[in-house]
Amino acid sequence: MARPRMLTVSDSEVQMVQLVLPTDTNRLGNLLGGRLMEWIDIAAAIAASRHTHRVCVTASVDELNFHHPISQGDVVILQASVNRVFRTSLEVGVRVSRENLLTGDRLYTNAAYLTFVAIDDDGKPVPAPPIRPVTKEQKRRFADAARRRRLRLVHRKRA
Repeated sequence: MARPRMLTVSDSEVQMVQLVLPTDTNRLGNLLGGRLMEWIDIAAAIAASRHTHRVCVTASVDELNFHHPISQGDVVILQASVNRVFRTSLEVGVRVSRENLLTGDRLYTNAAYLTFVAIDDDGKPVPAPPIRPVTKEQKRRFADAARRRRLRLVHRKRA
């Protein structure tokens, strides 16, 4: 029987694109933070499920900073992939950029790290398959994910 191949970060990559419509904005014409958080969660959940072939539920979201506003009419580009797998949990990173369709200008606006747990049909956590980073950037994110997890666990003990 052949061993299953080790999954790579590329196997989980997701690119999601959203057009910012008037119903997505605040009174200043900028994207609502909650709407962006929803899109980040969806992109990350797809990446987690693509990796595990399971339903994955959000366990936590790290700090989210809004570096630049995103305006009505802009396109939001969300790039998500699994950074690291622990046992039943996995960290997914999401990079957010905005694009002005009239000028073609793109600008990085946000990054977020989310923790997901793979669950079985009874809603119980199950082990997630390991991941193999290939590129230098993927290896850096893999190492950084371990440091972030240690901080999450310390924070959880204090709560």
